Amino acid sequence: MTQQHNDFSHPAGTLAPSWKSANVPDGFTLVAVGDLIITDAIHARLRRTAPELLALLRDADVTFGNFEGTAIDLQKFGGHPSALAGGSWLISTPAVAPDLKLMGFNLISRANNHTTDWGVEGMRYTDALFDQAGMVHAGTGETLARARAPAFLSTGAGRVALVALASRFEANARAIDPLGQIPGRPGLNALRTTRFVQVSPQRLAVLAAIRDALPKGMMRKSVLAADEKNGTVTLFDIKYRALDGIGDEVRFSFTMDERDRKAILHNVRQAKQSADFSVVSIHTHEPGNYSELPPDFMPLIAREAIEQGADAVIGHGPHQLRGIEIYQDKPIYYSLGNFFFMENQQQPITRDEYEKDKVEPASMTAAEFMEHRRVHGVFKEQIWYESVVAVNRYDAAGALAEIVLHPIEMHWENERDADRGIPRLAGGDDAVRILTRLQRLSRHYGTAIHIDGGVGVISIK
Repeated sequence: MTQQHNDFSHPAGTLAPSWKSANVPDGFTLVAVGDLIITDAIHARLRRTAPELLALLRDADVTFGNFEGTAIDLQKFGGHPSALAGGSWLISTPAVAPDLKLMGFNLISRANNHTTDWGVEGMRYTDALFDQAGMVHAGTGETLARARAPAFLSTGAGRVALVALASRFEANARAIDPLGQIPGRPGLNALRTTRFVQVSPQRLAVLAAIRDALPKGMMRKSVLAADEKNGTVTLFDIKYRALDGIGDEVRFSFTMDERDRKAILHNVRQAKQSADFSVVSIHTHEPGNYSELPPDFMPLIAREAIEQGADAVIGHGPHQLRGIEIYQDKPIYYSLGNFFFMENQQQPITRDEYEKDKVEPASMTAAEFMEHRRVHGVFKEQIWYESVVAVNRYDAAGALAEIVLHPIEMHWENERDADRGIPRLAGGDDAVRILTRLQRLSRHYGTAIHIDGGVGVISIK
């Protein structure tokens, strides 16, 4: 009997190079949207008012979104609002988890700055609701190892992995692993970063003089020694660094924590090696919601994630669109903005929320307060209420063939306040404006978007 030997082109005991390739059938579709800030079940309304939008979500093999908030039944919930929240204490009814599934969502990121608005108890409660609804989610866990681990969605088209992380998070939200007798801490998969404010050498000298004039003992010797070694100035917990040729401008630069970066990429690699298709989700607000460009660390880790096997990197967080890059023929969405942005319907409102805005709770209704805060706060412009649904189609070889971008708007203008933040497909001038802006932002990465018939198209050659 003749023994046959397979002719492998890689050393025995190692994975074949094909592990990085997507193993999906021709026509496989990934639909990606940004933040899901939703207050209650809304599928029935979308079925009536936006059936074409629902069809985009439901007709895909994988439909991804970032659930930003806490879903709880306050009558049964045993926790309380956290002292630290991601800007506000976002809350949804328990109905949202099964409702999102009805819409077609089946892959959910849970790592973001609102994960623990209602404490670890709220995080657990929300995760349990998604579990009960049969929704695959990633980015949170009882330990850091669990929060970092990929989650897997089994579909008829293949096994899909998700690794979810956040670089913007509250200090009490970061998960940690146990050590000896010390238990682990529940929370999210955090990518810690250090921010440096870049100023001219002349301004850095002024800042150094202010630092050195502080009362003796106010600055720790170790901080002063680090400043001396690194050429930085630390003032009131903010790190400054000189940049030649910057003039009067102020810029921001970030460094990633190497332990977090390496461990995250290790999990990204493992995710793809255990799946047919792999998605990485990154929630970041840096350098600020106002910025059209992502922080300088995000392209680095996004490209590294693709080098480690990710088939798509989906960014969200700043509540506005940022550009799209095609790297090694795979998409990086630096931010898909919002899909639901139903802040105006948030209720009940925590006492912390009123106190933060210096408003007496009895002076206005919850709806009046939220509209007051929107108009006098950061989210009063149209830009926060428009985005796209990104439909990614793959061929029989597992390669990305085409991206179709469907613009959406969220009842920003001349609508009832209770409707604001609910998506519908955009048309006419709205569609052109949204796509033209995304076209401009993506050009920065060498990505060409062709606008045709009210949608944007990225063809992969």
